[in-house]
Amino acid sequence: MDAVESVGYLCDARILELNSYENRVYQIGIEDEEPVIGKFYRPNRWSREQILEEHEFTIELAENDVSVVPPLLLTGDTTLATFGEFEFCLYPRRGGRAPSLDDLDSLQVLGRHIGRIHAFGSQKRFKYRPQISVQTYGIDSRTFLLENNFIPDDLIPAYASVTEQMLVELEAIFDNASDINQIRLHGDCHMGNVLWRNEIPHFVDFDDARTGHPIQDLWMMLSGEADEQAQQLTAILKGYKDFCMFDHRQIRLIEPLRTLRMMHHACWIARRWEDPAFPRAFPFFNTPRFWSEHILELREQWSKLSEPSLQILD
Repeated sequence: MDAVESVGYLCDARILELNSYENRVYQIGIEDEEPVIGKFYRPNRWSREQILEEHEFTIELAENDVSVVPPLLLTGDTTLATFGEFEFCLYPRRGGRAPSLDDLDSLQVLGRHIGRIHAFGSQKRFKYRPQISVQTYGIDSRTFLLENNFIPDDLIPAYASVTEQMLVELEAIFDNASDINQIRLHGDCHMGNVLWRNEIPHFVDFDDARTGHPIQDLWMMLSGEADEQAQQLTAILKGYKDFCMFDHRQIRLIEPLRTLRMMHHACWIARRWEDPAFPRAFPFFNTPRFWSEHILELREQWSKLSEPSLQILD
């Protein structure tokens, strides 16, 4: 409340902690006004330049009538404030529910809006925010886990072997895709970051905005067996291509990107294991059973790298 009042708001002492692992996010009541959402950033994760670049991206989208929720402008004509050791920003409160994956019409609407995000995302480049790559999501994750004693000793050879061979294959796959255009992305575009209200999807939490292949913002919308995913992707692309060109060659990158996300997610938990919120949220992590199952999942995922790509339906 002191932080929020330091930028000109008067709190009414109503505080609701919202679900967020990476940062700390609260709904904060404001006297005689709608509540605001306060995001307090994890120290030393992003630089100030990287955070402001994310904010600029969402503001640019909002100013062009794309349905995103940008941060509010605060005292000092900035979106990012400092209070004590924390940097924070405020957002207007938005309600909504998660979209339905079973409704192909809804997926087409989602695709249309993601297409608009990508149309603007392709017009500039991020200067400070990183890229989704084999190095950042794969090699760096593997190195951290092997060097910081998270994997049980008897499972280290299996993890080291499967990830080493898999990363060689992933590097070859992405080298072959080097001519596919990469753009500014949402970066973590799953259904939990979409608020569906009045038949319009509102995209929130651009905290993981990065440079990458456009398919990164589409594949996390897919679920089920291959034929179901093909139907879903067909519906999404039908709307997407109303606003943005789509290079169909990148469909080949869905499983490679899924593989990198699996490696990155395990490392993401490990890097934050000293945060008390993480052992509570992931009690299964850092146990022999978890690592045994993770290695098995990576082996299964490795086999999928050689399977045919999803076929878009007519």
